[in-house]
Amino acid sequence: SSTHVCVRGAGTRASAWAPARSQLSQPEGFGFSPPGPAGTGLGWPSVGADRGPWPGLVSRPSPSGQAALGALGKALRPLEEWLRLHTYLAGDAPSLADLAAVTALLLPFRYVLDPSARQIWGSVTRWFSACVQQPEFRAVLGDVALYSGTRSPCQQPGPEVPAPPKTAAQLKKEAKKREKLEKFQQKQRLQQQQPPAGEKRPRAEKKEKRDPGVLTYDLPTPPGEKKDVSGAMPDSYSPRYVEAAWYPWWEQQGFFKPEYGRPSVSVPNPRGVFMMCIPPPNVTGSLHLGHALTNAIQDSLTRWHRMRGETTLWNPGCDHAGIATQVVVEKKLWRERGLSRHQLGREAFLQEVWKWKEEKGDRIYHQLKKLGSSLDWDRACFTMDPKLSAAVTEAFVRLHEEGIIYRSTRLVNWSCALNSAISDIEVDKKELTGRTLLSVPGYEEKVEFGVLVSFAYKVQGSDSGEEVVVATTRIETMLGDVAVAVHPEDPRYQHLQGKSVVHPFLPRSLPVVFDDFVDMEFGTGAVKITPAHDQNDYEVGQRHRLEAISIMDARGALINVPPPFLGLPRFEARKAVLAALKEQGLFRGIRDNPMVVPLCNRSKDVVEPLLRPQWYVRCGEMAQAASAAVTRGDLRILPEAHQRTWHSWMDNIRDWCISRQLWWGHRIPAYFVTVSDPAVPPGEDPDGRYWVSGRSEAEARDKAAKEFGVSPDKIALKQDEDVLDTWFSSGLFPFSIFGWPSQSEDLNVFYPGTLLETGHDILFFWVARMVMLGLKLTGRLPFREVYLHAIVRDAHGRKMSKSLGNVIDPLDVIHGVSLQGLHEQLLSSNLDPSEVEKAKEGQKADFPAGIPECGTDALRFGLCAYTSQGRDINLDVNRILGYRHFCNKLWNATKFALRGLGQGFVPSPTFTPGGRASLVDRWILSRLTEAVRLSNEGFQAYDFPAITTAQYSFWLYELCDVYLECLKPVLHGVDQAAAECARQTLYTCLDVGLRLLSPFMPFVTEELFQRLPRRSPQAPASLCVTPYPEPAEVRAGLARTPRGTGLWLSSGPLMACCTPQCSWKDPEAEAALELALSITRAVRSLRADYNLTRTRPDCFLEVADEPTGALASAVSGYVQALASAGVVAVLALGAPAPQGCAVGLASDRCSIHLQLQGLVDPARELGKLQAKRAEAQRQAQRLQERRSAAGYSGKVPLEVQEADEAKVCDVAGVAMSCLAACAPARRWGRGARRRGDSL
Repeated sequence: SSTHVCVRGAGTRASAWAPARSQLSQPEGFGFSPPGPAGTGLGWPSVGADRGPWPGLVSRPSPSGQAALGALGKALRPLEEWLRLHTYLAGDAPSLADLAAVTALLLPFRYVLDPSARQIWGSVTRWFSACVQQPEFRAVLGDVALYSGTRSPCQQPGPEVPAPPKTAAQLKKEAKKREKLEKFQQKQRLQQQQPPAGEKRPRAEKKEKRDPGVLTYDLPTPPGEKKDVSGAMPDSYSPRYVEAAWYPWWEQQGFFKPEYGRPSVSVPNPRGVFMMCIPPPNVTGSLHLGHALTNAIQDSLTRWHRMRGETTLWNPGCDHAGIATQVVVEKKLWRERGLSRHQLGREAFLQEVWKWKEEKGDRIYHQLKKLGSSLDWDRACFTMDPKLSAAVTEAFVRLHEEGIIYRSTRLVNWSCALNSAISDIEVDKKELTGRTLLSVPGYEEKVEFGVLVSFAYKVQGSDSGEEVVVATTRIETMLGDVAVAVHPEDPRYQHLQGKSVVHPFLPRSLPVVFDDFVDMEFGTGAVKITPAHDQNDYEVGQRHRLEAISIMDARGALINVPPPFLGLPRFEARKAVLAALKEQGLFRGIRDNPMVVPLCNRSKDVVEPLLRPQWYVRCGEMAQAASAAVTRGDLRILPEAHQRTWHSWMDNIRDWCISRQLWWGHRIPAYFVTVSDPAVPPGEDPDGRYWVSGRSEAEARDKAAKEFGVSPDKIALKQDEDVLDTWFSSGLFPFSIFGWPSQSEDLNVFYPGTLLETGHDILFFWVARMVMLGLKLTGRLPFREVYLHAIVRDAHGRKMSKSLGNVIDPLDVIHGVSLQGLHEQLLSSNLDPSEVEKAKEGQKADFPAGIPECGTDALRFGLCAYTSQGRDINLDVNRILGYRHFCNKLWNATKFALRGLGQGFVPSPTFTPGGRASLVDRWILSRLTEAVRLSNEGFQAYDFPAITTAQYSFWLYELCDVYLECLKPVLHGVDQAAAECARQTLYTCLDVGLRLLSPFMPFVTEELFQRLPRRSPQAPASLCVTPYPEPAEVRAGLARTPRGTGLWLSSGPLMACCTPQCSWKDPEAEAALELALSITRAVRSLRADYNLTRTRPDCFLEVADEPTGALASAVSGYVQALASAGVVAVLALGAPAPQGCAVGLASDRCSIHLQLQGLVDPARELGKLQAKRAEAQRQAQRLQERRSAAGYSGKVPLEVQEADEAKVCDVAGVAMSCLAACAPARRWGRGARRRGDSL
C-alpha cells in the first residue's frame, strides 16, 4: 500500500522487462515469501469476507501489518479510478509502471482479495489479470492463481503461543484499573436508583440557541466617509454588516482610478499598464449570473494588477441595445398611453427613449457596484454618447469610402413582429422532434411545425400525367417556387433534362434544374426551389440565374400571389395552400419531421429569410488579417481550444449585414441621391452608386455633386431611415471610449488594451469584430490577449431557463430569498401559466428552503473557484454557501488572532523570523510562501481554481486547523521571546493572507484588514491599493526602483516598504510538520473508528530509524495539540508497543499505536464494525448488480455511471477500514478471556 508508481518513463515498453527478469525470478527481489512478506511475520487475511482470527505461519501478526491492511483499501481506490478509463497505467501496453504496481499487488491478489473483494475492485482486477497473462510475467512466475476464498493447510492458523508472564509494574497497573472500574460501577448503580413515588426527576434546562438574525451596520456614516471599525467585532460574520459603507468610500477616495497616487497616467510606470474594458451590458439589462461571473473574473484580475502597482484602468460602459430598448419603450407607451411609435412619430419617440434611459438606464451600474466591481466610473461611456456616436459615423464613412461597406439586396433574418432584420445572435434555435404547435405573435391559434408536407408538380406536356413529388416544411412558400432541382446523377430524372413542371396556382412553368447540392437519398430526391425565401435555394438560384420572387412583405403578409392567397398572413396562407392542394388532388402526404425553428429572442416571432436591400461590411480581407494575428501569436486566445473555432470562422466568414429597421440607434450616415438633371437617370435603392455617405449632410451633398458632375444645388438627399447594428458600435468600443478619431492622453496610454475577458459565446459576434475593425481603422490590435470563460448552468448541468425555474438572480444569492419569494418572481415574469407551474416545481426541487444569504464575497469566490478553463459551470448554491462559511472562518480566525496579539501589539517594520522562530512558525511561513507563489502563477495563467484552492487551503487547513491550534499553548506560555516571535509570525500571516484574498473577497478582507495594526505610518489607506504579495525574486527588481518615479506613493516605491519579503520557503520545516500531520491524521482516523470523541488516549510512535525517531520526538508536542492525544511517546528502536493498542500507519517510516485498553468494549466495538462492514458489502453488491444489468452502459447517463463508480469505491473503502479495525478488537478480546480481565 505504500508503493508509489512513477509513470514518467511510460515510453519504455517490452525492452524494459529484460533487466527486471532477474528480480522477478528471485522472491527476495520483491520481498516475496509466501504466504506473508519475509521478516514481518504477517499472514494475510481475506478482504472479501470475514475469516475469523488472523491466519498465518506465526501466532501473532505484526501491528504494522494490520495498518497496512487498512491502508490497502485507500491505496486501491485511486488505482481503481484511474483504470476505469485506461487499460494500462501509462499507455496502451504494459510498462515499467505496470511491472512495479503488479509486483506490489501479487501478495494481496494471491492471499487476500477473495472473489467478493475482486468484484468490488473490478477495474484493478481486470488490469492485474491482463498484466500477469503477459509473456514476460508468465515466463518467470508461471500461472498466477488468484485467492479463491479458502486457505491451504500451510495458511491455517497454528497453535497460539502462550502470553509472556506479566511484570510487577503491569500487575500494579491492572490492579489500579480494577479499582477504578469498581468505583465506576458503584456510581452507575446509584444513578440507576429510582426517585420517590410521585416525584419527577427534574430536567436540565436546555440552553437556548441565540439566533443572531441579520446583523447590520447601523453607525451613521455619510456616503463616501470611511466606515467606523473602532468597535468590537460582532460574534459572527454577517455579509450585510461587512459589505456596508466600503464601496462608496473606495469610490470617493479614487482608488479605482488609474491616476491614483500619480500625477498623470502618462508618467512612465516601471510596473507597466493594465487596461481592460467591460463587455458593455445592455441598458435594459439587469444583473444575471453571466454578468456576475464576468465581473467576478474581471474584477479579480483588475484588483490583482492594481495591487501589483500597474497603472490600471477597468473602463465601464453600457450598450444602447437597439432592439431590446425599443421594444421596452414601445410596450411602455402602449401600456400607459395606448400609442404606437408610428402614431407618436420618430423624433417624439426618441425623446421618450432618452427619457426612459435617464430614469432606468443606470440600474445595471448600481448592480455592478453591489458586486464590488472596481470600475473607474468617471470614464463610464454609453454607446449613444456624442463621443462614441462621432466614432461610429467616422468608421462608417471611412469604410464606405473604401468600398468595404456597400449596399446590396440579399437574404436576411427578418422578424415580422419587429419589422426589422436581426443578427444571428438574436436568433434562438428551437429543436423539434416532430409535430409541435407553437404560439406565434399576431396569431390567436397556435401554428403547426415539425411536419413535412409532400405534394406533386405535374410535368409540362406529359400525356401520361407524369409528376414530380417534392416535400417542404413551409408549404406556403411554394407560391414563390421558380424551379425544381434534382441531382445530376439521379437516374430517375435524367429524362427530364430541358423540361419543366406546371405550377398549379400561377401562370408559370418551373424548369427542372440539375444541381449536386440535392441529396438523392432524401425523400424523392427532388427539391422545390424558392430563392427569395431560403438561403440554399438562393444560392442555387444564383448558380442557375433563376428569378427570386418575394411573396411576403415586411409584416409577413403575402404579396405577388393570386387570390385567394393575396394579403393573407403567412401562417393563414399555410392552411389555405394545403387545402387548395388537396382540392386539386396534388397533396401526397404529411409526416412528422424533426427540425429546427428559428425564433427571434426579442419578439419570439418565427424568423423568415427575406430579400431586403441592406448595408453590408465586406469581411474577407479583415478576417484574414484577424486570423493571421492569432497565427503569428500577436493575439493570444485562451483557452487555446477556441483558436480552432476562431480560424474556422475567419476562414468561412460571410459579409456582415449591419442595417436594422429600427428608430433607436445610430442612424446610418448614408443618403440616397436624386439628381435634378435629365442627363442623369433616376437610381434605384440597390444601386450603390446612388448612395453617398458623409459626416454631415453638407459633406454628403458635395460628394454626390462631384460623383455625378453637377452643382450641389441640383442634388436632393434623403438619409437612410435605418440604424446600424448594435454590434457595429460595440466593435469600436475599445478605442471609441477614448475619443477616437481624435487624439487624447487616454488613447495614447490605454490603447491598445491589455486583455479582453468575456464569454466564449460572443467570440465571433463581438471579439472578432473588435479585432477586425481595430486592425482596419487604427492599424493595431485592440488588445493582446482574450480570455474566454465558460457558460453558467444549474447544478444538474442544464442551461438556465425561466421555464425550468432554475434561473438564479445573483442578488438572491447575495441577500437570500425564500421559496415563496422565488415563486413571486415567476408571477411577475412573462411565462405562460402552464410554464409557471412547471417552473415552481423546479424551484421547489432545487431550493426547498429558498436560497440562503451568502454575501457578495462568497458568490465572487465561488464563481471564480468554478472557472476551470474549457468547461461549463454547473453552479450549486450549496457550494456558494460553503464559501460563506469560509468567510465566517476568516472572521473567527482574525478575531482570535487579534485577541492573541493583544492591545499593545506593534508589528515590526520589516519582518524576519530570526533564530527564535519555532518549527511551526517556520512551517506556516513556508506554506504562506507557497500560497503566494501559487496565487501569482495562477493569475498569470488565468487558472482561477488553482488560486482559490491555494488560498482556501492556506487559511482553512494550514492557518486555522494547524497553526492556530499549535499557537494556543505558546501564547499562554512562559517563554515571552517565543510568544513575541509567534505574534509577529501570526500578524504576517494575517496581513499577507488578507492581501492574497482581496481580489476575490474585497469586502470581508477590507473589513478585517482595517482592524489590523500597520507596519508603517506610510501604509496605504485601503487594502485594495496595498501591494499584492509576490515571491522575493519578483519583488527584487521593484526594490531597486528609484525614488520619485511616482509609483503609488510620492515618498517612494510602496511595494518595498509595505510588503514583507515572501521568501520563507523551508523544506526542512515542511517535512517535519508533514510527519506530525500524518501522525495526527492517523490518530484522528483511529479515534473516529472507535468513537473516542471525549477521551485523550495515549499514543506511542514506532519508528524505523533514529532520524525518524528524532523528528517524531521534535513534533510530539504538536501531535498532542492537534490530535487531542494524551501522552505522545516515541518507542525505542525494536521496543514493543504496550498491549491493547490499535495500530495505524503514518508513513513508511512511522507507525502509531493508540492505547485503547480500558477505553472501549471489544465485543461491542467488534459487533458494530462487523455490522458496518456487512452493510458496506451489501451496498457494494447492489451497486455491482445495477452496473452489470443489461443496457446499463448505454441507457444510464454518464454522470450517473460516474456517481455509481464513486459509490463503489467509497463502500469498498469502508469495508476495508472496518476489516482492519476488527483485528485488534478480536485480539484484545482473546487476551482478556485468557487473563480474566475486563478491558
